[in-house]
Amino acid sequence: MTFTQVPAGVRFEWGPAGATVLAEGCAVLVVVDVLSFSTATAIAVERGIRVHPFPWRGDEAREYAIRIGAVAAGGRGSGEAWTLSPADLLAAPVVPDLVLPSPNGSAICAAAASTGASVVAACARNAAAVASWLLTSGYGTEDQPIGIVAAGERWPDGSLRPSAEDLLGAALVLDGLTAAPAGLSVEAAVALAALTGVGDVAAAIRGSSSGRELITKGFPADVEIAVDLNGSEVVPLVRAGAFEAAI
Repeated sequence: MTFTQVPAGVRFEWGPAGATVLAEGCAVLVVVDVLSFSTATAIAVERGIRVHPFPWRGDEAREYAIRIGAVAAGGRGSGEAWTLSPADLLAAPVVPDLVLPSPNGSAICAAAASTGASVVAACARNAAAVASWLLTSGYGTEDQPIGIVAAGERWPDGSLRPSAEDLLGAALVLDGLTAAPAGLSVEAAVALAALTGVGDVAAAIRGSSSGRELITKGFPADVEIAVDLNGSEVVPLVRAGAFEAAI
């Protein structure tokens, strides 16, 4: 009970383990993976594509896509039409269903959705829309608490690397939840405080380790799409195993 942050209406944790803990007591989990699963999901759902989160790349994702009659996204820079790149998804043909694998945000969403939990994908593009939808839907009370999960990245040994871009994305969502009836947990309040130390969130995401990595690898457009703060009104919500627009 200590680590589930009861009785706060809005709670915050990191990575797969944090998502597992929050899922024990939260009515909805909001997964934040700014670079790039949540941003890619928001782009696809905006375009009318149902997104199936999947935790593995390669043959497993392709086999799963074949089983459900979907298209499997390839890796960024693979040359395929559908990839984890938000820029690629903006240009790709619209398909009914897309399997979108990633080792962080997608893996967390797939695991959470498999438990029957309500799962939302949030990023810097749709943070305000997600927060508004959560409060309008009656979440944020003691009986219907919200769990915000910053996905983070991975160190070479596979351990969690807390990432600045996901902390800031989560803080943007939390900024819209300060009026939640049951308030923010200490962990959520500390995460929200990240905004006070950053004058320009978009510049901070660009300058983060993950942002600089993508830019250096030749994907600056993905970063620019990700830092279009509140440029989207879509709220991707898992229904029957796939993300689609909640509103």
